[in-house]
Amino acid sequence: MHDTIRAYILENYLFTDDAAALGLGDSLVGRGIVDSTGMLEIILFVEEQFGVKVKDEDMVAENFDSVSKIVDYVHRQQPA
Repeated sequence: MHDTIRAYILENYLFTDDAAALGLGDSLVGRGIVDSTGMLEIILFVEEQFGVKVKDEDMVAENFDSVSKIVDYVHRQQPA
Protein backbone atom coordinates (compact mmCIF):
# COMPACT_ATOMS: atom_id res chain seq x y z
CA MET A 1 0.00 0.00 0.00
CA HIS A 2 2.86 2.41 0.82
CA ASP A 3 4.34 1.81 -2.63
CA THR A 4 1.02 2.34 -4.44
CA ILE A 5 0.30 5.63 -2.69
CA ARG A 6 3.86 6.89 -3.02
CA ALA A 7 3.93 6.00 -6.73
CA TYR A 8 0.66 7.90 -7.30
CA ILE A 9 1.99 11.02 -5.57
CA LEU A 10 5.38 10.81 -7.31
CA GLU A 11 3.79 10.44 -10.74
CA ASN A 12 1.03 13.03 -10.36
CA TYR A 13 2.65 15.73 -8.21
CA LEU A 14 6.44 15.35 -8.37
CA PHE A 15 6.51 14.05 -11.95
CA THR A 16 9.14 11.41 -11.25
CA ASP A 17 9.36 7.73 -10.49
CA ASP A 18 12.30 8.18 -8.08
CA ALA A 19 11.02 6.86 -4.73
CA ALA A 20 13.84 8.73 -2.97
CA ALA A 21 12.11 12.01 -3.86
CA LEU A 22 9.39 11.34 -1.27
CA GLY A 23 9.92 9.87 2.18
CA LEU A 24 7.05 7.99 3.80
CA GLY A 25 6.78 10.62 6.55
CA ASP A 26 7.36 13.72 4.41
CA SER A 27 4.65 16.36 4.81
CA LEU A 28 2.84 16.74 1.50
CA VAL A 29 1.54 20.20 2.40
CA GLY A 30 4.65 21.34 4.27
CA ARG A 31 6.90 20.49 1.33
CA GLY A 32 4.52 22.24 -1.07
CA ILE A 33 3.79 19.01 -2.95
CA VAL A 34 0.01 19.40 -2.76
CA ASP A 35 -2.51 22.10 -1.95
CA SER A 36 -6.12 21.60 -0.89
CA THR A 37 -7.16 20.55 -4.39
CA GLY A 38 -4.33 18.03 -4.56
CA MET A 39 -5.35 16.66 -1.18
CA LEU A 40 -8.89 16.08 -2.50
CA GLU A 41 -7.48 14.29 -5.55
CA ILE A 42 -5.42 12.02 -3.28
CA ILE A 43 -8.52 11.29 -1.19
CA LEU A 44 -10.46 10.34 -4.33
CA PHE A 45 -7.60 8.07 -5.41
CA VAL A 46 -7.55 6.38 -1.99
CA GLU A 47 -11.31 5.84 -2.07
CA GLU A 48 -11.19 4.30 -5.54
CA GLN A 49 -8.00 2.29 -5.07
CA PHE A 50 -8.67 0.86 -1.61
CA GLY A 51 -12.46 0.83 -1.41
CA VAL A 52 -12.80 3.09 1.60
CA LYS A 53 -15.21 6.00 2.03
CA VAL A 54 -13.56 9.07 3.54
CA LYS A 55 -15.95 11.04 5.73
CA ASP A 56 -15.94 14.82 5.44
CA GLU A 57 -14.69 15.19 9.01
CA ASP A 58 -11.76 12.88 8.21
CA MET A 59 -10.50 15.09 5.36
CA VAL A 60 -7.79 16.70 7.48
CA ALA A 61 -4.00 16.84 7.32
CA GLU A 62 -3.72 14.56 10.34
CA ASN A 63 -5.00 11.75 8.08
CA PHE A 64 -3.59 12.69 4.67
CA ASP A 65 -0.41 14.78 5.04
CA SER A 66 2.08 11.97 4.35
CA VAL A 67 2.21 8.55 2.78
CA SER A 68 2.43 6.97 6.23
CA LYS A 69 -0.57 8.91 7.54
CA ILE A 70 -2.63 7.91 4.51
CA VAL A 71 -1.75 4.23 4.96
CA ASP A 72 -2.58 4.40 8.67
CA TYR A 73 -5.94 6.01 7.88
CA VAL A 74 -6.83 3.40 5.25
CA HIS A 75 -5.94 0.58 7.65
CA ARG A 76 -8.22 2.10 10.31
CA GLN A 77 -11.11 2.30 7.83
CA GLN A 78 -10.88 -1.20 6.42
CA PRO A 79 -12.90 -3.95 8.09
CA ALA A 80 -10.92 -6.12 10.48
